[in-house]
Amino acid sequence: MLYITVPEGEYYDERTGEFVTIKSQKLSLEHSLVSISKWESKWCKAFLGKEEKTAEQTIDYIKCMTLTQNVDERVYDNLSTENVKKITDYISAPMTATWFSNDSNHARSNEIITSELIYYWMIALNIPVEFQKWHLNRLLTLIRVCEIKNQPPKKMGKRSLMTRNAALNAQRRAALGSHG
Repeated sequence: MLYITVPEGEYYDERTGEFVTIKSQKLSLEHSLVSISKWESKWCKAFLGKEEKTAEQTIDYIKCMTLTQNVDERVYDNLSTENVKKITDYISAPMTATWFSNDSNHARSNEIITSELIYYWMIALNIPVEFQKWHLNRLLTLIRVCEIKNQPPKKMGKRSLMTRNAALNAQRRAALGSHG
């Protein structure tokens, strides 16, 4: 969860012809599958897609991330550069100590990832629905760990098997003082 304080600001309301002051507001934000689902239901496009988001779509995603109740819509117009940087850093943070080696067997798919696909993965891997509130990057890491752990062990290639057996035989010969 990320907490930010949006600074107080003043702007001109063209409807009323008056200057309006927006009070400082503390927001609680959560980058989760729930937030993405809300955003995708409004914009009808994949949040994790390759297409750049407009400024309006980005602000709307921040609104979808907001857990704070009864926030004045005009508060989002006062987001500072520092606020936006904190939010961006939070969204891109891994939120886990797990890392993966760059193995060539985990090829990137051209499949478009939507919230429904992530929910499918959760169901297929028996991940409880409560995890939909986890930071998205942490949830995706858990999904990948479950996929890896559910794979059958890889068979050794002939050359690797022969090399391993030769090393084991040499180790045993040395331990037993044998030559053959």
